[in-house]
Amino acid sequence: MTIRVGIVGISGFGGGEAMRLIAGHPSFELVYAAGEGSAGSRLVDRFPGVPARLAGLVIEKWDPAMLPKLDVLFASLPTGNSAEALARVPKEVKIVDIGGDHRYVEGWSYGLADVWPAEIEGRTRVANPGCFPAATLTALAPLLADKLIEPGNIVIDAKTGISGAGRGGGSGFGYAESNENLVPYGLPKHVHMPEIERTIARLSGGSAAGLVFTPHLVPMTRGILATIYCRGRATTEQCLDAARRFYAGRAFIRVTDKPPQTKWATGSNLAFVSYAADPERNLVIAMGVVDNLGKGAAGQAVQNANLICGLPETAGLDGVPVWP
Repeated sequence: MTIRVGIVGISGFGGGEAMRLIAGHPSFELVYAAGEGSAGSRLVDRFPGVPARLAGLVIEKWDPAMLPKLDVLFASLPTGNSAEALARVPKEVKIVDIGGDHRYVEGWSYGLADVWPAEIEGRTRVANPGCFPAATLTALAPLLADKLIEPGNIVIDAKTGISGAGRGGGSGFGYAESNENLVPYGLPKHVHMPEIERTIARLSGGSAAGLVFTPHLVPMTRGILATIYCRGRATTEQCLDAARRFYAGRAFIRVTDKPPQTKWATGSNLAFVSYAADPERNLVIAMGVVDNLGKGAAGQAVQNANLICGLPETAGLDGVPVWP
């Protein structure tokens, strides 16, 4: 079965990663690519290493009225740039929005694929989680579901690679500014806060009041490590057991006894979670690691597309992480 797919925003990091994964997908055929700055160029001009069968595909200017026949459209546009245009895409075209315009919007399913796969299967409009929520919520979900931690007053300390800002991330992300540097940003209320708050409440049935989220930019290309401080009397083993039960049979989640590292996930759709707890101090530390362009963006988008198309979740996502 061949499924015709398109990517809008292909010249950005998220769109480019989606292209890389789709190029090796057993069922997806890339037939449409769109971008603003790269419109008119061939795919091979933008990505010299693309397979020969895709090299001549011309990148078009994004116009939802000019779409060819598609089964699935991946939209990788900056937050604020996709809502109006995607509303004009024909209803028969399934959409996975990698950007932030449709998270918890009516008519769109929230695509936290490893937590709520049944809510994504067969849907036509899926909003991909943000990269920080992908790391954070994957680690928190088992604890909240088992009520091992309090949903309020959670403190998230997250570190991300520079590619998280996207190709058009703006000033302050060049080599000279980022190398040998560590920068907090997005304070006191990052754009991903509402998404995290709402999902914590949904998983726990309680309130996420008092949530603190501090992201930091670190001088590496890919990766997110979220270290999350919670209140709870559970032991480390109880947290690990809860995660192993919660994610039993889930192909992309790895529950580890030792703290995870960002390199473990590089170039993959894997998420690593681990825990350290001190019941006497009413403290649980949850840790989540993803590749911000993989599980944090394009990898989870392809996983969601597999679910909405009735394909195995792992289709096109079997590659192991890049090491070292």
